[in-house]
Amino acid sequence: MRLIKGTPASMEEHQEQCALICWWAYQCQALGVPENLLFAIPNGGDRNVLVGKKLKDEGVRRGVPDLFLAYPVGNSHGLFIEMKRCKGGRTSPEQRAMLDMLSDHGFSVAICAGFKEAKAVIEGYLCNGGCGNNGNNANNGKRRIKNDAQKI
Repeated sequence: MRLIKGTPASMEEHQEQCALICWWAYQCQALGVPENLLFAIPNGGDRNVLVGKKLKDEGVRRGVPDLFLAYPVGNSHGLFIEMKRCKGGRTSPEQRAMLDMLSDHGFSVAICAGFKEAKAVIEGYLCNGGCGNNGNNANNGKRRIKNDAQKI
């Protein structure tokens, strides 16, 4: 994705996630992680009934986060990220339940309001042993990262 000068401050979730993936492509080597270890999990989106049934039969689950960084750090098996746009994004009950379940099983999880928060969470995760944000909670506008070693 090309970031365009004059882009509105309130990008959609898709644009925020594309900006993160673009940043990752340039920064992953400096962070010491292969580029392909951060990937999207395309669980959402509008689909017709037949496609939805087919995907459900293949194992698509409600609430699965948008991105996974398949790179263990410290006590964490990897980092799941649920992307939200900077303003107005909310997590569903299924998303919150899935994030709690993943955290209970040794993964770090984060709800990120936009590209900047997601970037900071990834940098903190990789540079500070899995909990680089001191447990801030996304529900009050800050990023949330949670893993087995730190409950919020």
